[in-house]
Amino acid sequence: MRAYQLERLVREIGELEIVEIPDLPPHPDKYLIRVHAAAINFFDILQVQGKHQDKPAFPWIAGNEFSGEILAIPTRLRAEDARFRKGDRIFGAGLGAFATMIQAPEVSLRPVPRNWSYIEASSLFYTAPTAYAALVLRARAKQGDYVLIHGAAGGVGLAAVTIANALGMTVIASVDTEKKRDVAKRFGAHHVIDSKGDWALVAKSLTPNGRGVDVVIDPLGMISQSLKCIRWDGRLCIVGFAAGGIEKIPTNRLLLKNVTLSGLFWGEYAKMDPQSVVETWDKLFQILDGRAIVPLNYTEKRFKGLEQIADAMTLLSTGTAWGKIVVDISENGKTKL
Repeated sequence: MRAYQLERLVREIGELEIVEIPDLPPHPDKYLIRVHAAAINFFDILQVQGKHQDKPAFPWIAGNEFSGEILAIPTRLRAEDARFRKGDRIFGAGLGAFATMIQAPEVSLRPVPRNWSYIEASSLFYTAPTAYAALVLRARAKQGDYVLIHGAAGGVGLAAVTIANALGMTVIASVDTEKKRDVAKRFGAHHVIDSKGDWALVAKSLTPNGRGVDVVIDPLGMISQSLKCIRWDGRLCIVGFAAGGIEKIPTNRLLLKNVTLSGLFWGEYAKMDPQSVVETWDKLFQILDGRAIVPLNYTEKRFKGLEQIADAMTLLSTGTAWGKIVVDISENGKTKL
């Protein structure tokens, strides 16, 4: 098999190298999977540079999100007890995605939705449940709410746009370029505002009687300014700090507006509240089956072959791409449905 296996951390993404290593064998507790596509996440970049809190022991294979085909079920499982069978199409998460093979436990895998390709499905595992949990579990967004989504052309932001739209909310998308404004509109945003302007005033003006937005979803680090346009008794959810800084928030403004501020670290739900993970995916698959959530893949440049992982990571680091960047690493650079 071929993989981006690290023996040391790198300073620059271009230092990453593919190595030939022995094929992975069937595992007692994990499925053996042929990787067809790998999605690129910002924390992949941080991880290979040693800037992420998760620091695997060397040697380790980079990448954390993928789709592929089951090659073998866990050897300790009887075939009738396995959720997946050899040949099943799945998507999932787990360290080691930037490779032609990976081993992953059943809890980290989901079936590829009907009529979705490997490329399309590989972008779902982190973005879709994070967006849904931020909206519904944390911000308690509901049909009829006006929802302001920051970073609305990014992976989580764009997923939140599509999910909020599917659940009957009015979406106000905040983005920073004309291209991203077009993307947000194409994916269902009802209103698109410029995050470099006086966006808080504009967002508030778009709500009934200028009352303010009901919900704010923030993957960037823009909560302080968002307090200017949140309505009385509104709800805000922090998903991340992709803009680079961790805010210091004037908490007296939370009190004066009776607003609720929450945070979301979706990865902890598997350990702390696994039932919510099951319920979230059940709801997401209902939406997926109706095609209310559409593929979020960046389509302006195609990345084919394991060799292009580093190029895809470099593009993500520029902040100019939208949606999820996915690399087709199936044989001959072609992914089968």
